[in-house]
Amino acid sequence: MILSEILKPTIFKRALFFLLGDIVISFFTLYLAYLLRFNFVIPKEYIESLFKVFPLITGLKLFFYFVFKLYFVSWKFFSLPELKRLILATTLAYLSFFIVFYLFKDFFIPMPRSAILIDYFLSLLFIGFFRISKRLVIKHVKDVNEAVIVGANEKTLSLLKQNIPYEIKAVYDDGNLVGSYIYGYKVLPLSEIEKTDTVIITKELPQKELNRLVDFLKKKEIGDIKIYNPFENKIKDISIEDLLARKPKDLDKKAIKNFVKNKKILITGAGGSIGSEICRLCEKYGAKELVLVDNGEFNLYSINEELNIKRKPYLIDVTKYEEIKRVFEKEKPEIVIHAAAYKHVPLCEHNPRSAVINNVIGTKNVIDLAVENGVKNFILISTDKAVRPTNVMGATKRVCELYAQNVESKNTKIAAVRFGNVLGSSGSVVPKFKKLIEEDKPLTVTHPEITRYFMLIPEACELVLQVGSLAQNGEIFILNMGEPVKIADLARKMLKLYEKDENNIIYTGLRPGEKLYEELLINEAEKQTKYESIFVAAPTQMDINLLQKEIEKLSKLSKKENIIKKLKEIVKEYRPNSRN
Repeated sequence: MILSEILKPTIFKRALFFLLGDIVISFFTLYLAYLLRFNFVIPKEYIESLFKVFPLITGLKLFFYFVFKLYFVSWKFFSLPELKRLILATTLAYLSFFIVFYLFKDFFIPMPRSAILIDYFLSLLFIGFFRISKRLVIKHVKDVNEAVIVGANEKTLSLLKQNIPYEIKAVYDDGNLVGSYIYGYKVLPLSEIEKTDTVIITKELPQKELNRLVDFLKKKEIGDIKIYNPFENKIKDISIEDLLARKPKDLDKKAIKNFVKNKKILITGAGGSIGSEICRLCEKYGAKELVLVDNGEFNLYSINEELNIKRKPYLIDVTKYEEIKRVFEKEKPEIVIHAAAYKHVPLCEHNPRSAVINNVIGTKNVIDLAVENGVKNFILISTDKAVRPTNVMGATKRVCELYAQNVESKNTKIAAVRFGNVLGSSGSVVPKFKKLIEEDKPLTVTHPEITRYFMLIPEACELVLQVGSLAQNGEIFILNMGEPVKIADLARKMLKLYEKDENNIIYTGLRPGEKLYEELLINEAEKQTKYESIFVAAPTQMDINLLQKEIEKLSKLSKKENIIKKLKEIVKEYRPNSRN
């Protein structure tokens, strides 16, 4: 244990190790230079000059190496930029030595100046080799995979300059850079790519083109396909999220920053998939403080530990009016983002009262308290399942939308944001399929024709915050989710990506409350905003006093058939399917 602590690398130990190594190497190269100058027999009168030269020239090298921060570079990351700094620092050290020599010539004479020149080149050779030796050993001792890069761009250049666990054999592209050179590699036509261990994609491609490229590589029997993300500085396995994600082209980060910066923001469901990402983005865009509300202990603990912003976690259920009221009165948030909800269709079908209490009453509580406490902006996270709902979950969320649109909001701007499935959210189809693939089990799809909209969690959440900058009052904003995806096609794509049998799919039949097709609009009446990724649905007017009475009646019901009947009275377009 003590030995492992002593051997554990630190910045100080690394610097000391290289410093001592440079001193030893400097003496060796200087002595060797003298030997070479005098045919390996150094005259006695020159031995004294060697010991006069050594401390000065070594001290100058150590000084310039420190100035150029060469003692703070990890052994395994020493590469071309560091080598350039080493050459410059060594050159400056020897130039400085000659300046001192000519100022104090009498002190050094006799001194063979040609030996100093020989020592300069020997120092570069031996000290440079000393720095890069670990990389050479690692490269030849470890089983380093061969890889090729697809894409000739700045990301490729950045990647090639790094110490990566791959031996890059070639760079391919299908653009106008074919035939040119990048970092010493000739850019070859993509059509000529051959089977190799790994392909690293650095090329920025739209979703459809990325899918075509992956299909092309799979036909070439290349199984290990990766993507380089320069922002995270990671080479990661290509995922189904990369192939499915619809990336909005009009993400307005300035508008998001203006909406969030220096604001105190309360987020309900803060530990969930959507809520936690909203928290991260609020931190990223400069929120002043976050108030985290969640009724799940572990989820709340996890997001609270992850954040580095000023925040206060509250382990509270939004359905408990008095408890959430105390939070509002104490914290006085400027923005509220309500992400807390039950969202799993089959569970809500089997537990309709819980869905009503959590989704409807919880939302009503938070909206009422936001208005009462003068919150400037309130955003309700809704769902495409609220559109012509066929299930309890969708119907309860539609009731929430109706309340948000028609409540007397006073000085609070209230808006709802409606979108489809987010890739990777807890309980969604992608993590479920991944788990089944890992367990080597068939993928279960409810119907061959069932389709869903998909978007990445970070992008969906950024658009949610962007909506906040647009909200006036009572709008339902709709995120443009792109083209819907067949779940069966998604299953086949995932099986292919993981090199499994594409036909290993079982159809189980639609579940209670499940639709074949999701919709984002109740009718075609919609208004385009200044962003093509965001629409506004036509408003639905409703007497708020009547709606409040109906919600109160709904909250007192316990039998499923009575709850469904009341939901149908409130949400006229609600049509429970026959599987209920």
